[in-house]
Amino acid sequence: MRSPNDTVPKTSVHSQRGQCAKRLSILDAAAEVFCRQGFAGASIDEIAAEACVSRQTVYNHYREKENLFTAVVEDVMDRANAMLFSILSTFPENPDNLEDDLAAFAVRLSRNCICNQDGKFLRRLVQSEGERYPHLFEAWRQHGPGKIGTALAALFARLAHKNLLQIDDFDLAARQFLALVNADLQMSTLFGAKPTEDELENAARNAVRTFLRAYAATTSSGSAPAILLAGR
Repeated sequence: MRSPNDTVPKTSVHSQRGQCAKRLSILDAAAEVFCRQGFAGASIDEIAAEACVSRQTVYNHYREKENLFTAVVEDVMDRANAMLFSILSTFPENPDNLEDDLAAFAVRLSRNCICNQDGKFLRRLVQSEGERYPHLFEAWRQHGPGKIGTALAALFARLAHKNLLQIDDFDLAARQFLALVNADLQMSTLFGAKPTEDELENAARNAVRTFLRAYAATTSSGSAPAILLAGR
C-alpha cells in the first residue's frame, strides 16, 4: 500500500503528460477539420493525420466522432468565454475621454472575441451545426454572449451613476452597443475575412459615436459633459 510520502513514479508522470499532450493535439486538429469540413464531412482518419496520431488513438480518447465534436465545441467555448471576460475586465470605468476609451474597448472586443479564430469557429459551427446540436450552442449562448450582455449592462450602469451616460434600459443599451460594434464587420466576418486594424478602428469609432448620440448624458445647458468633449 502506497504511503503518503511515496512519490508518483516518473514513468507514470511522463505517461500522463504524454496522454494530455495527445488529447490536446487531437482537440486542436479536430477543431481545424470540423471548421473546414463540418461535422458530416469530417473524418476520424483526417483528424488523426492532422494530429499526427493513429486512428485508434483518437478512438481510445473519444470513442466516437460525436463525442469528439462535443469535446471540441466545449473546449473552444471555454477559451472564447475566458477571453471574453478578460476583455470585459478592461472596460473603461473611469474614462479620461469616454468616446476614445469606449472605442479602444470596442477594438479589443472585436479583435479578441469577434474576429479571432475561436469566434469565427463558433459562428461557423452555429451556422452549420446549430440545428443538429442545439443544446451545445444554447449553453454557449447563455454562458458567452448571454453573459456579456448582462456584464456590459452593469458596466454601463456604473457610467450612468457617474452621470456620463443617460440610459433607461441598460440591457437594451448593452445589446445595441454590441450590435453597433459588429455592424461594420458583419459582412467581412461572415465570409471568413480578417478585418484590418484600420477597419477595426473605424468600425469601433462609428459604433461608439452612434451609441453616444443616443446615450451620452447632457449638462443643464444641453451640451455633452466635458469628459466627452475632451480631445475633440
